[in-house]
Amino acid sequence: MRTKSIEATLRDAERPSTRLARSLGPLQLTMMGIGVTIGGGIFVLTGTAAANYAGPAIAVSFALGALTSGLVALCYMEFASTVPVAGSAYTFAYVSLGELAAWLIGWDLILDMTMGAGAVASGWSQYVADFLASFGVHLPASVAGPEAVVNVPAVLIILVLTAVLASGVRTTSRINTAMTLVKLAAILIFLCVGVFHIHTANWAPFVPDSQPPGGDGGVWEQPLLGWAGISTNATFGFAGILTGGAIVFGAYSGFDIMASSAEEAKRPQRTLPIALMATVVVCATLYVAVALVVTGMDHYTHLDNAAPVTAALKAVGADWAVRVVGIGAICGLTTVVMIMLLGQSRVFLAMSRDRLLPEWYSRVHPVTRSPRRITWTLGLLVAFMTAVLPIQDLAELGNIGMLTSFIAVCVGVMYLRRARPELRRGFRTPWVPFLPVVALLLCLLLVGSLPLITWARFLGWMAVGLLIYVLWGRRHSRVATGELAADGSDGEEGPDEEGGDGGHGQGGPDEAAPPVTTEPAPEPGGARS
Repeated sequence: MRTKSIEATLRDAERPSTRLARSLGPLQLTMMGIGVTIGGGIFVLTGTAAANYAGPAIAVSFALGALTSGLVALCYMEFASTVPVAGSAYTFAYVSLGELAAWLIGWDLILDMTMGAGAVASGWSQYVADFLASFGVHLPASVAGPEAVVNVPAVLIILVLTAVLASGVRTTSRINTAMTLVKLAAILIFLCVGVFHIHTANWAPFVPDSQPPGGDGGVWEQPLLGWAGISTNATFGFAGILTGGAIVFGAYSGFDIMASSAEEAKRPQRTLPIALMATVVVCATLYVAVALVVTGMDHYTHLDNAAPVTAALKAVGADWAVRVVGIGAICGLTTVVMIMLLGQSRVFLAMSRDRLLPEWYSRVHPVTRSPRRITWTLGLLVAFMTAVLPIQDLAELGNIGMLTSFIAVCVGVMYLRRARPELRRGFRTPWVPFLPVVALLLCLLLVGSLPLITWARFLGWMAVGLLIYVLWGRRHSRVATGELAADGSDGEEGPDEEGGDGGHGQGGPDEAAPPVTTEPAPEPGGARS
């Protein structure tokens, strides 16, 4: 099993031509996590998942997703504080499970973030259309919204945000913080207005009776567990809650993307655990609250659209709030798309550094320290996918990719505890192996609740990825070519090919990665195990 040592991984993060700037503190990283987490789940998927799968019990689906993501986040904290470099689950898999597993997880993460960004961009387009309609400006349905032949506004926002990302992480962080504050204010306004328009009759029945899967997909619309005889329905009932949880689980992807930005965090051993857990707690509370209010304001059967929050406000005649919350939703979804595009570029960067993808992509701009080549390549790919795929297909494909990467992280934490017990860890996941096993089982339950058609598309994507690995990555990776020795040592990095001098760019001289130590860690206390 080809693996890459943690020591070599950390040294790679400091190579002059590919090094990112460490410029994110706890507040900036937490706001980034909230910025990407609060958005698609509240403003887009709440309605479609309630109408098609769980009914008012979508609040329970969000709570289940929060529990699962919280447990997985504890595993992420150990990895991200020990190996604080770009790549998230891909990097964690490489140092624990080996090269093939890392490649598949990296390819999987690209799917997750590409589809997730596309799904949220589609919802963004609908909110923009509704906002303009409140002023009497109506965009043609053929170019905006879920029925559009080509969703022009969604494609345009992806291209604009790609340009922002190419300008550097500091600019991205400032824009994200401003828009996230607007988004949080809009959510609070919605809750304050909506709570006075709740009709408890809309919550009855809270868990609608199970029904056979709808649509024309037949057996392909059944969940994997239903096909295996474990569950018979994907729509409503207990199975509907599970399927709804699997679909809205993508709403909690913020901590995964935060981990992919670990290389840009100051003092990552302290910053990452604080930011990760704060993101999960804040976002879970808001998700459950909004789910209860929106299904109480309007019957769940009326929420099957890409803008359920403003639709619920329209249903109760709160037109002024539609405009205010619409602005917040537009800002909120903008930050989600932006940070998802950021996360996928960092995973791609890590894979390119290891030469599992062409090394040409790993070069960063000498001034902004941003990977512009990757950013534009992936931005154009997301724009294309958004133009041709409907929102629900995008969301389900993104979630199956994320759940698969979470499973790898849970397994990797347990493996690395055995393989490298002496490794100093910035944070130690409590109750290993019990807690990672529980998180693993919950992830398996959710991923098994996704429809068979989603599994078929996912396996097709993974087959393409495996073919690329066999034809390119397996022979060109730095581990395969012997550039990295068995002990993880490698040669010295030459001059920056982009014209940089190997300086620190935006980050400054105080932003180097902390030195690696393999001395035994002190006896843990408190939350540590």
